[in-house]
Amino acid sequence: MSHSEPRHAAHESVEERVAEDIVEELDLHPVPDRETDEEPLPSMSEQIAEQLGGVRGLIESSVPVLAFVVLNVLFGEAVLGLEKRTALLWAIIGSVVSALAIGGVRLSRKQPVRHAVNGLFGIAVGAYLAWRTGDAKNFYLPGILLTFGQAGVLLLSVVFRKPLIGYAWGIMANKGQQNWFGNARLFRAFQWLTLLWVASLCLRAGIQYYLWALGEANALGIVRILVSWPIYAATFAYTAWAIHRITSAQQTETAQQTELKEA
Repeated sequence: MSHSEPRHAAHESVEERVAEDIVEELDLHPVPDRETDEEPLPSMSEQIAEQLGGVRGLIESSVPVLAFVVLNVLFGEAVLGLEKRTALLWAIIGSVVSALAIGGVRLSRKQPVRHAVNGLFGIAVGAYLAWRTGDAKNFYLPGILLTFGQAGVLLLSVVFRKPLIGYAWGIMANKGQQNWFGNARLFRAFQWLTLLWVASLCLRAGIQYYLWALGEANALGIVRILVSWPIYAATFAYTAWAIHRITSAQQTETAQQTELKEA
C-alpha cells in the first residue's frame, strides 16, 4: 500500500500496484466528524490506483524481472550452455533494456514515468550487484533487504504506538487527518493491521531469502511473480476490508445516535 505499506523505491514497488484490482471502489469512510462542505476525496482504492499504476503498472514492472529470469535460463547451462558470467550479462542487458524501453514508450506518450524510473533504479541496483559478484541471485538481494527493513520499521511503529497503517489511511482516505488516535476501535485495528503487514513482509522476504541462501536465482524470479505479489494482494485486500467494516459500522452508529437526538 503503498500506500499502506511504505513506498518501495526499488524492487518491491511492483507489488503495490495490484491494489486497484484487489479492491474495487471500496469506500473507506473518514472517522465520523463534524459536517463539512468540502468536496469528498476519491476513495482509497482510486487514490492508490492513481499513485501505483494499476494493472498496467504491474505488467510493465513485471517485464524486466521476467526478462532477467528467461534470458538467464536461455543463455545459461540449461539451454545454450554459455559461460555463467556471459549468460548473466545477457540477462542484465535484457532486463535493463526492457525497463528503458517501457520508460521511453511512456515518455513518448507524455505519460507519467515515475513508476518506470523507480523500477529502473531497482533493476540497476540489482544488476550492479549481480554483475559485481558474478551471481544472478544477487539481482534480487536489494528487494529482499528492503522488505525486511520495511517490516522492521512497521514493527517499531507498533511498539511506539504509532501504527503506520493508521497514518497511511489518514493520508489516503481521511482527508489527511489523523484523528483516528482518538478513536479507540480504529487505533486497536491499526495496531494489529500493522502487525499483519509485518508478518506479510517477513513471509515474502523470508521465502525469497531462503531461496537466495540456496543460490536458486531462477526460482527467486518465479517466486517474486507467482508467490510474493499474491501475498501482498491478499494482505491489502484484508486490510481494506477490515477498515471499511469498522468505519462503516461507526458511521451507522453515528447516524442512529443523531436520529435519536432529533426524535
